[in-house]
Amino acid sequence: MDMRQAEAGEGSVSLDGVLRDGLHCVYQPFVDLDSGAVLAFEALLRGPDGSGLQSPMALLDAARSAGRLAELERASLQASLTDAARLSEGRPVTLFVNLEPSTLTQRLDVVLEALAVRAAHVQVVVEITERALAEDLAGVLAGAEQLRAAGCAIALDDVGVHPESLAFIPLLRPEVVKLDLGLLRTVKDPGTVIVAGAVRAYAEQAGAEVVAEGIETPQDLTRALVLGATLGQGWLWSRGERHFSPATFRPERFAARPIGATLRATPYEMIGAGRQIRHAPKHLLVPLSKTLELTALQATVPPVLLAAFEHVQFFRPSTTRRFTELAAHLPFVAALGVDMPAEPAPGVRGSDLPVLDPLATEWTVVVLGAHTAAALMARDLGDTGPDADRQFEFVVSYDRALVTAAAHSMIGRLTRP
Repeated sequence: MDMRQAEAGEGSVSLDGVLRDGLHCVYQPFVDLDSGAVLAFEALLRGPDGSGLQSPMALLDAARSAGRLAELERASLQASLTDAARLSEGRPVTLFVNLEPSTLTQRLDVVLEALAVRAAHVQVVVEITERALAEDLAGVLAGAEQLRAAGCAIALDDVGVHPESLAFIPLLRPEVVKLDLGLLRTVKDPGTVIVAGAVRAYAEQAGAEVVAEGIETPQDLTRALVLGATLGQGWLWSRGERHFSPATFRPERFAARPIGATLRATPYEMIGAGRQIRHAPKHLLVPLSKTLELTALQATVPPVLLAAFEHVQFFRPSTTRRFTELAAHLPFVAALGVDMPAEPAPGVRGSDLPVLDPLATEWTVVVLGAHTAAALMARDLGDTGPDADRQFEFVVSYDRALVTAAAHSMIGRLTRP
């Protein structure tokens, strides 16, 4: 046995011991910045003191290396849910728990099993990091919907680490947005102002809570208010304790809001009554489509762009050139259509639609971001003749609710990477 094998064996034994009886959580409160009331607690994972696996990062790294991340997630959830039931002494409590992206998209069964036996007086909010979104947008959205169906709201953590990922917030529609603690130290930086403005706009539109982490001083508290935070966490109040301090239960502020049927509908099906539907040949709609692409490129905070082309035959060489440029500048670009390859252009996420999918008869371009919402939603009327003269009925909309719903319907059809 070489040295690496010996170290792996020792690490595995240590992890076994932690998973068996050495795992615990400490709890840090969420404080309402207006009233000062404690409204919830975050479970912070800890291993045995002095073991080398005391910190959550060390534990996660060891479990990931051993292929046992799901076991660690199960043990952590069980420990925190058991504590919440016991330490709250029967009083209703809101508990935030952290979840690794791979567990959300690949082993959600572990999470749902633990949640199914939680005490009735424990409300749960599941935190995921923003890095999960670009990696598997469809998988994250599907997992989040299952968690919401189980009664859990979603918190998006570390927002602001990568400003380009702000475009994903209106797609996931988290009930809680947690600002990266670095923003608190750079509150005068123009980049921080942009992030804070984007989050504030989303929170105002969606009714979401905004959490500022890392508040240590009264001056930090003032900065958090400037950033638009409604809740705060940090050493100003607690470094994390094994007990729950007295709290106010406000379940409506952390209620799950499912996205629902929009993941299965098509954009055109969601237009609804009262909107004026026009008819036009394809060659007159092409400039509208290109204008939306230009809108995406010129946005201060880059949005995502999702497009449905009916069939891959309409993703022409000129389209390839335009979408290559779009993918180089936007955080996420997707193209859907019958026989669409996994990457129809460099950096573009392709998704093959079944021939009988209603979306295969629609031409849609959706641009959605922190400050941008626009969509062309058109349906092929099925006439024959030259492609440029084919007739479509269509709507162009800047209604954020409709554009978001259209985006959700397309994400629900994305092929998992």
